[in-house]
Amino acid sequence: MSLASRTRLAALLAVFSVGVAGVTTWAHGQGTGTERQAAAPEVVLSPSVTEGSALQVVAHPDDDLFFMNPDLSRSIATGIKVTTVYLTSGESDGRNEAHSPHLQDAAGPADRAAYAEARQNGIRAAYAQMATGDRTSAWQRKSVPTAGGGSAEVDVLVSRPQVNLVWMELREARSISGDNPDSLRGLWDGRIPALGAQLTSGTPVKDPFAYTKDQAVAAIAGVFEAYRPTTIRTQDPTPGRVDGGGAFLDHQDHMYGARFVQAAAERYAKTADRPHFSVQNYVSYPNSSLPPTLDPQTAEEKLGYLKTYAWTDHQDWCGSPAGCGDRKTATRPAGAGWSQTIRYSRGDGTTWMAEGVSGRLWAFAALDGRMAYWSRSGPQAPWQGPEFLTGDGIDSGASAVRLWDGRIAVFATRTTLGATPQEYGREIVYAVQGEVDGGFGPWQTLGTPDTGDRSGTSAISGPSVAVDPEGRMTVYVRDSRRTLRAREQTTPGGAFGAWQALGGAGLQGDPVTATDASGRRHVYATTAGSVLAWVRPAPGAPYGGPFATGLPQTTGSLSVRSEGDGVRVFFRRPGLGTVATSLTRVDGAAAPETSPVAEAGGLGGYGAVGIAGDLLAGRAGAGTVGVAGIGGPQAWQESQMLYTGAPAGVAEGAGTAVAAALGLDADLHVITTLPAGGSGPLGSRTPDPWHRAVQPWTLAQAGRPGSATAGGQPPR
Repeated sequence: MSLASRTRLAALLAVFSVGVAGVTTWAHGQGTGTERQAAAPEVVLSPSVTEGSALQVVAHPDDDLFFMNPDLSRSIATGIKVTTVYLTSGESDGRNEAHSPHLQDAAGPADRAAYAEARQNGIRAAYAQMATGDRTSAWQRKSVPTAGGGSAEVDVLVSRPQVNLVWMELREARSISGDNPDSLRGLWDGRIPALGAQLTSGTPVKDPFAYTKDQAVAAIAGVFEAYRPTTIRTQDPTPGRVDGGGAFLDHQDHMYGARFVQAAAERYAKTADRPHFSVQNYVSYPNSSLPPTLDPQTAEEKLGYLKTYAWTDHQDWCGSPAGCGDRKTATRPAGAGWSQTIRYSRGDGTTWMAEGVSGRLWAFAALDGRMAYWSRSGPQAPWQGPEFLTGDGIDSGASAVRLWDGRIAVFATRTTLGATPQEYGREIVYAVQGEVDGGFGPWQTLGTPDTGDRSGTSAISGPSVAVDPEGRMTVYVRDSRRTLRAREQTTPGGAFGAWQALGGAGLQGDPVTATDASGRRHVYATTAGSVLAWVRPAPGAPYGGPFATGLPQTTGSLSVRSEGDGVRVFFRRPGLGTVATSLTRVDGAAAPETSPVAEAGGLGGYGAVGIAGDLLAGRAGAGTVGVAGIGGPQAWQESQMLYTGAPAGVAEGAGTAVAAALGLDADLHVITTLPAGGSGPLGSRTPDPWHRAVQPWTLAQAGRPGSATAGGQPPR
């Protein structure tokens, strides 16, 4: 998008927003929709709050409500800028009734434009309810030009102009997995030259249009440029296939829409004068076969918004001949159990922070499609960063490990979009410091264990990494067939051998690994019903397993730490969100023995938990990041900050425990506790609050030795 085009688009939408509320609603920098006050000439340790701008891109109206809530509603509640982009109109068969032959006959002829409008009406009602409590709260709607040469409808909630909806109004596939070239999939794969619009009845967009693949990418990237998000939420571009290489596990529009978002984010990352941003991917249809993650109260709240969208009361509150919501959803507003669940398909690992041999801490996160890192030389030293490794295409999530000689290595997955659809794929990459506490070398690739159908699947997990006493690294990953694979260095610092197949079936999430005091390597991975384990009794020895651990069903994300001659596993209980734990031990080559499951602390919430010594860090019931002491049903000590991905934790050699999370503002936020010694679960004193690791740039900091901005300009 040219500067002139971007300026025209921003001006149009800014004028529109001013007309609604008297203020510009475009986010500037990483604020909350209002101009940030000039920083004081000193560093002030302010408690972390939710800032930034969140932008969701989904394929259909309701994908956000089914698969991104409660993250979505909680973001709206904070008052930050929240924008949702709908790629297709979701016109389906054009009948606003349940899928039933006799009901379809009664509904009369199909009207795709009207059904798409009914879904729009339902979405506007649900967002109005989330933001104001009143589904009838007014919207102002306008047609705006896009960078792709078409038009989009933009809706601004009059009483809460921070809430925007953008309707791209492209034609949907009209089939979950059927081979229909007139679709996002057909456009991505080059089977059609352009995909046309499906305009809704009542939309202010009047002229039909069509996008080529490049124009569609440009249109989405142009929305990013206008809204300047710090968090981009989208669906899973690589959900995998059913066993045997059959149909995709997700709706084709979800999958290929997410690939268009990947391409648009890559283009947006190359623009100047934008804030840093992170990307969060969400699981969609595969949630049907997995345990619920939400507690009953949160699930009921989520279901309430879905019922509003579904127009379950069938009262004509909106006055639209098309209808006031999606009656197809009204027969089953919970979906296939989706109202009870939320899951991330990327970036749910907790091992992205490591302590170097000198005591320096290193934290890693993917920003702008690149790997960013922050570091801190000691408990009393300031954090510095973010700095960036070279190379783009880096997916959310990272795993960091200290090598035998004290250097740090970071592992991630990288997506290559490719010049042709067949070249699309994901691989595992890693980078290593050139010297202790030094800079990082270039990315090196380990490829992928998925050598067939790479462009169609690439559904590998994030990597988990271990280092043996002789200095060899081993990487563990779940492949697209849901089995465990491993690849190990042949010599310390040397080349990696071939991928090993370690078995297992139906694995979910990322594998985790730890080594007990006897030198035995443990690897754990969840299934829909329990947890499997592999054990390597000594370096170079064959693996035992997969073993059934006997652990109960989990929500899918594990964390581990070594504990004496065993490994302690942490997980959340389905349908409750409480954190539970069990100690597993191994005797010789036998299967691991697990202790009775106990409550670890941290009541409610969802997502993975970071472990730092005797400190838990995770999402509390309100969705904010919190900490709790391990042992018994301890409540979270909550912050006021929503975050993305999962927290990490490190128990430092100095005896302090540090937890970190990436906020919606794309900044690193941390909390530090002193060594335990008092009666409280968090040590002898209350820790400082969660706060930005690197404080906002001030004039007093400019040029200060050791400052992240010394000798430079304020960070973007």
